[in-house]
Amino acid sequence: MSIQWFPGHMTSARKKAAETMEWTDVIIEVLDARVPEAGCNPMIKELRLHRQRPCLKILNKADLADPAVTQAWINFYNAQQGVRAVALSCKKPGDVAKVPALCQSIAPHRGTNLKPLRMMIMGIPNVGKSTLMNALLKRRVAAVGDEPAVTKSQQRFELNDRMSITDTPGLMWPKIEHPSDGYMLAASHAIGRNAVIDEDVATFLATILLARYPALISARYGCTVEGLDTEGVIAAVAKRRGFLLKGGTPDLEKASLGLLTDYRTGALGRISLETPETRRAMLNGDASEGTKEQESSATS
Repeated sequence: MSIQWFPGHMTSARKKAAETMEWTDVIIEVLDARVPEAGCNPMIKELRLHRQRPCLKILNKADLADPAVTQAWINFYNAQQGVRAVALSCKKPGDVAKVPALCQSIAPHRGTNLKPLRMMIMGIPNVGKSTLMNALLKRRVAAVGDEPAVTKSQQRFELNDRMSITDTPGLMWPKIEHPSDGYMLAASHAIGRNAVIDEDVATFLATILLARYPALISARYGCTVEGLDTEGVIAAVAKRRGFLLKGGTPDLEKASLGLLTDYRTGALGRISLETPETRRAMLNGDASEGTKEQESSATS
């Protein structure tokens, strides 16, 4: 099963973003550091390349991601023309304070009283765009919530006499081409729950955890991972958290949501669901990196 999610307001949001980009100098694309390439909206890339706008890619939630993998992604993006990448947490004022200067560095011809630097925040839902805006302005101007698509319209503010910034709604694209991308985005809570089945997403997540982070499963849920399959992981969550039905049967529905919540909040540890290598293998159709197995386990 492929996950698709494109709420109606996003069509108008894309049109408005294209209009605003005409007079924008730098695109700030906020990504989830755990799933950066799965969460790269191809429409954003298309719009900024059409306008030839440089891009600062912020790998947000870096404190939740595997640091070695995040560095690999930083290297990957910094090798691209017109792109500067940085890993940070939009909840940390010290991290956010670096953003204006980074934007200035890739648009050195702007940033004066006569030619203010005009920045535009873009990205998919629930990656921290509004949190970044509020932190930059040092006041709450954008609604923040733990659900995708909280922001529905653009907002523009002056940072100072030399800089302005526009916040935009989270923007998905009409068709997610690769099923594994949909599951990674759903696991990371970038897709509305009405479009997914938690048990399927948790099964997909458990596959990746068993392959790459078995020690974190063992540490969090007090179980031995040797010989464990994805259903066993979810059953272990149920046992540890007391999610049991009558007769002691694991409540797999509650346990699935529990596993997803532990991943999303960082309670499981620092985890990245994709690396440049697994991404390359997936695009090349190479099953050896586990992508096809992940997809089949989530859809079986």
